[in-house]
Amino acid sequence: MTTRTVPEEIDGVRTPLRGREAELAFLEARLDALDRGEGGIVRVEGPAGIGRSRILAEAAAAARRRGTRVFEGAADPDEQFVPLGSLLDGVLAGKGPLSGAVRLRDLATTPGRRFWLLQELRDGLRETVRDGPLLVVLDDLQWCDDLTLLTFHTLAAGLSSHAILWLVAVRGGSVPSGVRTTLDRIRQAGAHELVLGALGERATAQIAEDVLGATPDPDVLRVAHRAEGVPQLLVELLGSLREDEAVTIEQGRATLPGGPPAPRVLPSVLRRLDQLSDEARELVRTAAAVGGPVTVAHLAELLGRSPAALITAVQESLDAELLAERGDRLAFRHDLIREAVEQSGPSAGRGAPSDAAEAGTRTQDAAEADRLRTAAAELAATAPGPAAEHSLKALELTAVDGPERPHIIAETIPLLWQTGRAAQARELGAAALATGGLGPEGEARIRLALARAAVSFDFSEAARQARAGAALPGIPVDLKGRLLAMLAVGLSMAGEHAAAEKVAAEAWEAAAAAGDRSAEATLTTVRSAVSFHRMDLTEAFRQAERAAALADALGVSTSLWVPEALWHALLSNTTGRSAEALAAAEDGIRITREQGRTAATRMWLMTRSRILLEAGRLAEARADAEAASATTDDPGPGNLADVTLRYVMLRVALHTDDRGTAHVYAAEARRMRGDGAPVVRHFGSWMLALMADFEGRPDRAMAELDEVMTSPAADRPAYAGLVDPADAPGLVRMALRAGALERAAQAVALAERRAELNPDLTFLAATAAHARGLLDNDLAPLQHAVRLYEDCPRVLARASALEDAGRKLATTRRPEALPYFDTALALYARAGATRDVARVHRRLRAAGVRRRPATAGLSGAWPELTAAEIRVVRLVARGLANREVAEQLALSPHTVASHLRRAFTKLDVTSRGELIRLVRQRDNGE
Repeated sequence: MTTRTVPEEIDGVRTPLRGREAELAFLEARLDALDRGEGGIVRVEGPAGIGRSRILAEAAAAARRRGTRVFEGAADPDEQFVPLGSLLDGVLAGKGPLSGAVRLRDLATTPGRRFWLLQELRDGLRETVRDGPLLVVLDDLQWCDDLTLLTFHTLAAGLSSHAILWLVAVRGGSVPSGVRTTLDRIRQAGAHELVLGALGERATAQIAEDVLGATPDPDVLRVAHRAEGVPQLLVELLGSLREDEAVTIEQGRATLPGGPPAPRVLPSVLRRLDQLSDEARELVRTAAAVGGPVTVAHLAELLGRSPAALITAVQESLDAELLAERGDRLAFRHDLIREAVEQSGPSAGRGAPSDAAEAGTRTQDAAEADRLRTAAAELAATAPGPAAEHSLKALELTAVDGPERPHIIAETIPLLWQTGRAAQARELGAAALATGGLGPEGEARIRLALARAAVSFDFSEAARQARAGAALPGIPVDLKGRLLAMLAVGLSMAGEHAAAEKVAAEAWEAAAAAGDRSAEATLTTVRSAVSFHRMDLTEAFRQAERAAALADALGVSTSLWVPEALWHALLSNTTGRSAEALAAAEDGIRITREQGRTAATRMWLMTRSRILLEAGRLAEARADAEAASATTDDPGPGNLADVTLRYVMLRVALHTDDRGTAHVYAAEARRMRGDGAPVVRHFGSWMLALMADFEGRPDRAMAELDEVMTSPAADRPAYAGLVDPADAPGLVRMALRAGALERAAQAVALAERRAELNPDLTFLAATAAHARGLLDNDLAPLQHAVRLYEDCPRVLARASALEDAGRKLATTRRPEALPYFDTALALYARAGATRDVARVHRRLRAAGVRRRPATAGLSGAWPELTAAEIRVVRLVARGLANREVAEQLALSPHTVASHLRRAFTKLDVTSRGELIRLVRQRDNGE
């Protein structure tokens, strides 16, 4: 749990809380109500230094005096980012933690188990209040992660009838959108609000007497009033006067014999200043030099930057509550803050460039570079963007031949890659390698960094860099272990399974010798992939969960490649656990987006696009694929994009009968067939087979799969050329149409073997029964597949089985076929699979039944649009900007733009004004 500095302390002794009598009386009344069994929520709000934490501490102390149990937690932007960490610290720490604390910790560090964590937290709190009322305190809500916000709101709402009082504090003014949403929800739920304002003159005088130990005279009070009623600034200002002996105590009165003091560096301001990036700190200091309110344009001119380039720095300064917006200008929240910033500025210019001065300069640069590297390491987990800037600045301050330079380059490359600057990361590494003179260890570190940056873009390049680094002589054992781990990852992702397994065995020895948990997490994921290839999915899940838990415990900044939880989500989706996979993906997107980890966000978006595709949410899958494509700075295709985004886009195009788009991605598939990574070639082959089948060329479809289905057994995909178990029935259909009975039988045998090896996975049994029914033209296994699919969220797979069962029934028992066709039709229509809808309509007509054509939209007023597009259109018509729509619908701006662009095309409008007029016309029935 985060320790809070209480500003009203003098030499470690807490002073009385002044000027908050009304607030304390209100909280005592709420504690009285709690004693009567009435719970609720109280929100304490106010700016930095106003005393939010002190109010919470006083309330907690008052509750304990009554015998009320108290859980206290606090979020902090400087600490390692741990989802749900602040709330868990509160309920699991202290003398009387929540029951089942160890299990709750385990659940919190295991991805995919957060639903159960929420349930057990709720049960634990219910059990706690059986013994008496409970106060739960959560400080600095604005720094809480999305999972904590969701859990807090869900628990507070779900336990509203219990004797639990939730006391939360949040800063005033601008807060992240997720926090604002939570505040709106608890307000709607009836939360009480305490807004802390500036202290009055009486309280200011009392605090001055507390700090100085004497009654302040008018001169001292005039100085005290400069704090403008902010307790933290007041205590620090008066404390500095006492420490500097600027105050004289005579006959019980405090005076200033030397007159008003010079400006001081205040600790709280210095702390906030140190937390800023270099750009934001420079901006704040420039604003301090200007003095009064200043426009961003003027600051940009002074800094030699464009106004647009200062957006992030301005937001940082606002978030740190150093600056505030006043109309179109920025101003310091208090003159004391401005003066403290001025006093904290860098020293004056250096002297003449003598040898001694140059040596001093080098020493200063080296010390500053070390400080920047330390800051970058501390920020890497929660703010990789500022961390990258710190690291680049450290690199600038380091001599070209400096021994630390290779290490700094190796530290900078992953930060650039993580924040969406992969091209810059590769250029930095390539330039360093070309320059030479790095030494074996320096070169190995840079090659490891380049392997990490390449792992999603070029599987073979990642393996090449890792192999070259591991072969360098005399490198430390932990470094070699990490390089071998990355080599195993690159080979595994490339589809070279036998080689990956061999390298992983060697890597385990090196990682064990070094005690490297990060390498262990990565290698555990490789083990999971090997088990998946062998179709031992129970073991694959076990290893995937272990890898994700290890990585979660270590923290994101230590992960060698991508979020290990991402592999677990893909595994869940592939085995039919789509709901679990989707929840993990959405969690991953929210968290990485908040952290600014562009590369990881893109990977999660790609993963979610694949999950949405299989779940039959085609428009959303396409939007995610487009959004992920728009977030990369890479000029060409990437391997991970090949096997997710391009595959998703082709599949969506085929289901929606979008022939133009299908041909575009078929061309991409032909390029993929020439890739160095076997898995990319395999995906390309399957995509081309699907395209050929779409065009009515089953023989060509079989020919496209020749290479995959005859590749060496060691590296042949676990699904014999398919990319998902649900593709097995599709392959059987293709093979039967082409007369390739042996291929069809091979696909069925593999599907049945997979289901037999994993009897707990109903989805695999369903795909096997479906494939067997098609091969044998047997109704019984088809109907069995339909029953097995009923509880599976794989909409398209279920609809396909219903359609095939209906088709078989229609030949002899036509009336019995209709419910199957109708259900399949409804599922296809809900998915927006227009081509599949048209095919089922043809089958119904052949059976002598006509059904009214369904549309993808859910509104009679908007038959052209999908449900997602309608939601976006209506919000845009209300005047919301894309980013505001994205925040309200919990989508990315790219996804909103994709929905809007398609809506414009479908509705034949070219501007927002036209769209607004059209919405009004249709809503008014014109």
